[in-house]
Amino acid sequence: MDQQFEDIDSEGRWQKLYLDIRNQSHECAYKVAKHPENRNRNRYRDVSPFDHSRVKLENTENDYINASLVLMEEAQRSYILTQGPLRNTCGHFWLMIWEQKSKAIIMLNRVIEKGSEKCAQYWPTSEEREMAFRDTRFVVTLLSEDTKSYYTTRVLELQNINTGEKREIFHFHYTTWPDFGVPESPASFLNFLFKVRESRALGADHGPAVVHCSAGIGRSGTFSLVDTSLVLMDKRKDSSSVDIKSILLNMRRYRMGLIQTPDQLRFSYMAVIEGAKCIMGDSSVQNRWRELSREDQEPSPESRLSAQPPAKCPTERVNGSQRGGQLEDGEDYRQDAKVPAQSPCKEQELDSSTTHKRRREDSISKSETAKTPQSKPRTNESEKKRKRAKTSDC
Repeated sequence: MDQQFEDIDSEGRWQKLYLDIRNQSHECAYKVAKHPENRNRNRYRDVSPFDHSRVKLENTENDYINASLVLMEEAQRSYILTQGPLRNTCGHFWLMIWEQKSKAIIMLNRVIEKGSEKCAQYWPTSEEREMAFRDTRFVVTLLSEDTKSYYTTRVLELQNINTGEKREIFHFHYTTWPDFGVPESPASFLNFLFKVRESRALGADHGPAVVHCSAGIGRSGTFSLVDTSLVLMDKRKDSSSVDIKSILLNMRRYRMGLIQTPDQLRFSYMAVIEGAKCIMGDSSVQNRWRELSREDQEPSPESRLSAQPPAKCPTERVNGSQRGGQLEDGEDYRQDAKVPAQSPCKEQELDSSTTHKRRREDSISKSETAKTPQSKPRTNESEKKRKRAKTSDC
């Protein structure tokens, strides 16, 4: 895999590989997401769960939530990839976690990014300690919170008001990962991933872990792809047997648009190569990741902003009684669907100090990051064409 990475990197073929994956991805039907009554439950109008893999709510009149169950059978991993809850879907979100018996939530975005609301504040802050969701009859209580320089871990208590039953849920919150971008380094990302793994919440003993960013496809896809690849590497005991491209194409059968930029694809390869050192027996590498990530430094002002609750979920609303959060008629989000096949790569603005000329961490390489194509707003005509395109049932 190292040689494959070096070949792609030296020849600048990340854009081509990304487009190959996009073109080979088979999109399935997503009719339920387009029903009129579900319009205000979608954060973005061009990111929908496929009908065959969507998570269905059980104890509610409308079973729709913008979430997909991703099953990676050989790895014995299952994830629920979902959008950041809207203000009117927070109750649905907690109902899903209860019904699916999930033990952990992996949150990879901030509530506010670039001045826009990317997710409602669906968990209680240290000031309020408790939130009630009366539409689906749940109370969430903050039991503990541990803030590091770039991520925060919380333990939440989820109580079913109808039965009185309580469960503890882990909340792993990566606070410095820019939208459409990549983490600061593979070391910091892997330090976070292995912290999640140590909780055993990703294992088969629990329901699927819930992974979300804003749309639930870019950062969420990166996290799930790297984790699955490392599990398979460990299972097969052979790093050369893991084909990241084929794994990603398999995952895209369950949720559209996973991995949104060539840069995220490149980073996924970097993280798997670095993570392989631990999988293949280098016991010292995790300590090195921890040191390189500088997790014990004071959090940046940006990551502290993520804890502010400007977009709190309404706790007295009933399901679907409010328009879909802050977005105007469901904004477009999928950069994946907007990349023209032959367009030159343009630098994508990143939401932090991260630059595209980043050095390869932990002795992986020293080449310039592949630049990401700049997204363009979809025209009305192209939107009509996309809707007319026939999608096949899976």
